[in-house]
Amino acid sequence: MNIRPKKDKSYYGMYFSPFRAETVASLKVDYRKNLWYDFGSGEGGTMIDLVMKLYDCKFPEAMKILEGKATPTFLLPKTPSKKTGKSVLRHVLPLGNSVLTDYLSRRGISVVTALCQCKEVHYEIDGKSYFAIGFKNDAGGYELRNRYFKGSLSPKSITTFSLPTDDCLIFEGFMDYLSYLTMENLLHPQTDTVVLNSAVFLDRAMDFLYRHDVVHSYLQNDSTGKQVLSEMSRQHGNVMDLSGLYEKYKDLNECLVNSIKKQTINTQQHE
Repeated sequence: MNIRPKKDKSYYGMYFSPFRAETVASLKVDYRKNLWYDFGSGEGGTMIDLVMKLYDCKFPEAMKILEGKATPTFLLPKTPSKKTGKSVLRHVLPLGNSVLTDYLSRRGISVVTALCQCKEVHYEIDGKSYFAIGFKNDAGGYELRNRYFKGSLSPKSITTFSLPTDDCLIFEGFMDYLSYLTMENLLHPQTDTVVLNSAVFLDRAMDFLYRHDVVHSYLQNDSTGKQVLSEMSRQHGNVMDLSGLYEKYKDLNECLVNSIKKQTINTQQHE
């Protein structure tokens, strides 16, 4: 794409994001890990993830583009002439809006558990008001989810829960974390836990992981999850990959949703 780094180090480069107009380079590419992270949007991942985002395509087409077997069917939209407004936090309330709790129920999440782990966050973008389920991170920012939106309020970081215990659990996102608590019928974790809130934050979590003898991994069953698992195993050395428990699904939440559907069908058949 002929995009050159604004700052180029031996192991990483900082680029102007191709997704918006900016005067400060905010997209980091780690040359050693071959991962990217966009500090402006809080998104990141592998080369495949970048191609999927650039050309708004799915995994198979992205692979063909990377292999030179396909040409993008449409060009990347022109960079916008003005910057996108920043999200501004307005209110943090106990989770109570039925629109949000209904969304959690559709995702199979126990609302009672979510009440203990999440907040109802009201925020503004370009003067317009929105609200979402908020999951707080260690830096004071929030991961945001509702039926139509997936984003965050800066600053972004990992979320840790220290009890302490000799082993710990790791999740990529908080919906998988809430799914685990729901499946175990828990309101709070009983084991030290870290939620990355983004796959690119593994480095931030390593100090936490090093304090434990064993890491129980519930990462996603995709290329990014496998790469994070491999790097974590290389650095820590004692990681138990538990993704086999939901190997037929992309993540723990999808496994939970399908399990509930099966239970519902079985109940209806017996009735």
